[in-house]
Amino acid sequence: MMSETAKQISPALAAVVMAAGKGTRMKSNTAKVLHAVAGKPMLEWVLDLALEIGCERAVAVVGHQAERVRAHVEGKYGAGRFLFAEQREQKGTGHAVMMAAGALQGFEGRVLILSGDVPLLSQETLKPLLEAPASLRVALLSMVLDDPTGYGRVIRGEDGRVRRIVEHKDATETERQVREVNSGVYLIDAALLLQWLPRLQPNNAQGEYYLTDLIRFAAEENAAAEAYPASPEDLGGINDRVQLAAASAVARQRILRRHMLGGVTIEDPVTTYIDRDVTIGNDAIIEPGAHLRGATSIGEGAVIGAGSVIINSQVGPQVRVQAWCHFEDAVVGPACKIGPYARLRPGAELSADCHIGNFVELKKARMGKGSKANHLAYLGDAEIGSGVNVGAGTITCNYDGKNKHVTRLADGVFVGSDTQFVAPVSVGAGAYIGAGSTITEDVPAGALAFTRAPQTVKEGWVRKKAERDALKTAEKKT
Repeated sequence: MMSETAKQISPALAAVVMAAGKGTRMKSNTAKVLHAVAGKPMLEWVLDLALEIGCERAVAVVGHQAERVRAHVEGKYGAGRFLFAEQREQKGTGHAVMMAAGALQGFEGRVLILSGDVPLLSQETLKPLLEAPASLRVALLSMVLDDPTGYGRVIRGEDGRVRRIVEHKDATETERQVREVNSGVYLIDAALLLQWLPRLQPNNAQGEYYLTDLIRFAAEENAAAEAYPASPEDLGGINDRVQLAAASAVARQRILRRHMLGGVTIEDPVTTYIDRDVTIGNDAIIEPGAHLRGATSIGEGAVIGAGSVIINSQVGPQVRVQAWCHFEDAVVGPACKIGPYARLRPGAELSADCHIGNFVELKKARMGKGSKANHLAYLGDAEIGSGVNVGAGTITCNYDGKNKHVTRLADGVFVGSDTQFVAPVSVGAGAYIGAGSTITEDVPAGALAFTRAPQTVKEGWVRKKAERDALKTAEKKT
């Protein structure tokens, strides 16, 4: 949804996101822009930014693994949310934007040109561009670097205005002394962009179509252009795994800071990993070593224990997750107590006040309010009512070798330790299951079911065994 700020500063804005590169230095079978930064593919960071600032039209230029990248984007945002242009040959940044020209036809406004491998760029960093006066036809973000080697230099005239950008390989020794460099983020009038793109020529050391030539065209036609210096941390591109890790570290620090300023206690930020899309309520406590991933939400006042990993799960308010638990695609209701060493697999759903203890595993199992499984249990494909007590060592035998079957325990059932439910099977409300039972048939409400053999006691057996053993030992010696 477009923010109020975006509505005010960008009434007619389009975006072109360059995402066609292979990323050779990543040494990967996955397209570079699909590698994750803080749990989110770097391309999504840039596309999210385009949505945040209210782009009316957004074009992703794809190339390497084009179908895979497009399928990922449409799977995340839905078909039609973004337009696509394909750059089959990698002939430079100017060539990439040329491929998007058709998708920009008829658009009246300004075009923001972004790179899909610059995930740390933010709306705040873009603010100087987006608030630039309408008279400024071309603008870009620049960086001032101690070592500008490899970057295009921003060349200004005596009046301080930007005249051109010279790529490192094409620069003179004097031009290489300039420390202000191009970031690759541009804002340009759409009409001028479409007018100038056909003029780009690969007359340079790399034989590519340079987008930077647009700055020279602006100077030649006396169209106002400006470069706004911004933080290199925000504008750094990712070309290898070292830079990927560095960007992820920065992103994590920003994420942790945002949560802490929002009222979340993070006991050890150095060892805590929280993905970008995670939401956390006020007064939650995140203990050292916790990993909160994907679209996880943590409720107010919840405590996430040390070393716990929670993926794409909803954890309600006032939940206590003890150390070393693992959740994935699970839902945990308010005030539950879980762990330590509990595992909630996909489809696990807990109502309020449930207790899940150490070494208990749930898979596609729903538990009603106040139910408990405190020790050493596996509950798979189960529907468990409210106020149920599941004893230690209980197992739902849900798989017959071909199909999965459901175990149903109604409200108030008491299950003794070391019970096996051979599904499909149902137990009625308030029934008791004796310890050590194997339940293969339905149990009526209020009944007692058990399958133990009668206990046998042989008095004096231990003494008699010891005498037999002693006799055998003596016979061997003789």
